[in-house]
Amino acid sequence: MNFENIANWFQTYPVFAGWIYLIIVLFVCLISYYLTRKILIRAITSLLKKTKTDLDDILLEEQVFNRLAFLVPIIIFYQFKEYLPIHTSFLQQLLLASIVLILLLVTGSLISSVNKIYEHLVIGKKIPLKSYLQIVKIVLYVLGGITIVSILLGKSPWGVLSGIGALTAVIMLIFRDTILSFVASIQISSSDMLQVGDWIEAPAYGTDGDVIDIALHHIKIQNWDKTISTIPTYKLIDSSFKNWRGMSASGGRRVKRSIHIDVSSIQFCTPTMLNKYKSIQLISDYLDQKLQEVETYNTEHEINTSELINGRRVTNIGTFRNYIIRYLQAHPNVHKEMTLLVRQLQPTENGLPIELYFFTNDIDWIKYEEIQSNIFDHILAAISEFDLRIFQNPTGSDFKNLLKQ
Repeated sequence: MNFENIANWFQTYPVFAGWIYLIIVLFVCLISYYLTRKILIRAITSLLKKTKTDLDDILLEEQVFNRLAFLVPIIIFYQFKEYLPIHTSFLQQLLLASIVLILLLVTGSLISSVNKIYEHLVIGKKIPLKSYLQIVKIVLYVLGGITIVSILLGKSPWGVLSGIGALTAVIMLIFRDTILSFVASIQISSSDMLQVGDWIEAPAYGTDGDVIDIALHHIKIQNWDKTISTIPTYKLIDSSFKNWRGMSASGGRRVKRSIHIDVSSIQFCTPTMLNKYKSIQLISDYLDQKLQEVETYNTEHEINTSELINGRRVTNIGTFRNYIIRYLQAHPNVHKEMTLLVRQLQPTENGLPIELYFFTNDIDWIKYEEIQSNIFDHILAAISEFDLRIFQNPTGSDFKNLLKQ
């Protein structure tokens, strides 16, 4: 059988010829897809992985080139549609809709890639674009969906839009959370309320940790116990939350703790006590100055100093308070340019609170706790040197010792 006979046979049986042609076209489409995925895309992947930057690898992670590969067989099939036995207007519409769908997916991957590349930049941590890019993707998908429907129905997109206009109320209800989240995202960006990496506390949602993702519909927070909390964007803005970024930026972390002193241990300093306190290096010059000031005052006012209660006197609690101030000022881990305060609070049934208010010069949580613990270890141990006692409620061992007496 020569080629002329084969041609005559195809003309005699056009239906069979059409189906054979369809099989050939499908085979060519499969081969083209295979070659595109296995050769062209592999070559592009290998080339991008050899580059020094990791930014182009994001295009691979988002499947941009893999989705583009689907276009090749569909375009080939579309070019030869007129010779197929099933050539109809619906087939043409279906192929066009498929091309639009693939282009939508590719564009969506490109937008996601742009967001990831932007997040690698310094400005990306300060001004997140993810919410806005998600809005772009939603608008793109909506317009693409309208285009696909109009192609399949054979109508103008404006005609489809006019039909959708009648469902505006329903659409507003469906996209209510999206609209609210979009407005909240604008507030977050414009007011610089939140950034990825910020430590926030949101008591209303029981979250306390670092922000790891700011998206259109949600904000993800990794709590200190490594659990992940997901909060709707607009709801976080509606409630109050604390952002610790200011603390991180300042380079100092606050300590605000009180020591409760047993009031019965507070007293005027006797000469014996003063001689002992003068041997404490940090306050020796303070005591010399204070005693001179007290003596001058009592002499000028002709105070009878035979009784400790007369005139001005140095107390062990005041001396201890000044010792704490000087100890903190000399400590290498206390921030010297931030507030440092040691004060008395109102006495309560639990004794006299001495509040320490200062900042460490290291904001790392572990180091901060270690610095704070070391400082209070020393202060608690030093209290007895000033003839003072820590207040604590009686325990079982206290009553047991009383019974033994």
